[in-house]
Amino acid sequence: MAPVPITVLLVEDDPGDVMITREAFDDDLRNRLDVATTGTSALARLRGEPPYQDDPRPDLVLLDLNLPGRDGREVLAEMKADPALRDIPVVVLTSSRAEADIVRSIELEAQAYITKPVDLGQVAEAVRQIDKLLVCVFAAARPQYDGR
Repeated sequence: MAPVPITVLLVEDDPGDVMITREAFDDDLRNRLDVATTGTSALARLRGEPPYQDDPRPDLVLLDLNLPGRDGREVLAEMKADPALRDIPVVVLTSSRAEADIVRSIELEAQAYITKPVDLGQVAEAVRQIDKLLVCVFAAARPQYDGR
């Protein structure tokens, strides 16, 4: 059986970080990357609301906390309070080093909290490290998933 790629929803408002993440996915990963630039659009995608009703449900969310309007903290809290969304793994990928953000993300059952490096090359490497995490998580859940 052929490996099944996963769908990743990147919730990120910084165009530079989106570009770097997209390039890392294009270069090294076989998984699908969708992008939401606001918390509101992320929740609409996750819930399959128009115009996203035909998009695949994300298998994983990479979530920035510092978003305009409804921020990533609110998105995470809403996801984990919603029975239809709570089982989607969330990796917080943010510039925030605040202890309160780390503690709250863990309390809300984020699977990981990764602080974005300042160097652009290190951001791409962080995305590759997330891919290694994906291989471990999804290999257990989906024997046909090999991460390539």
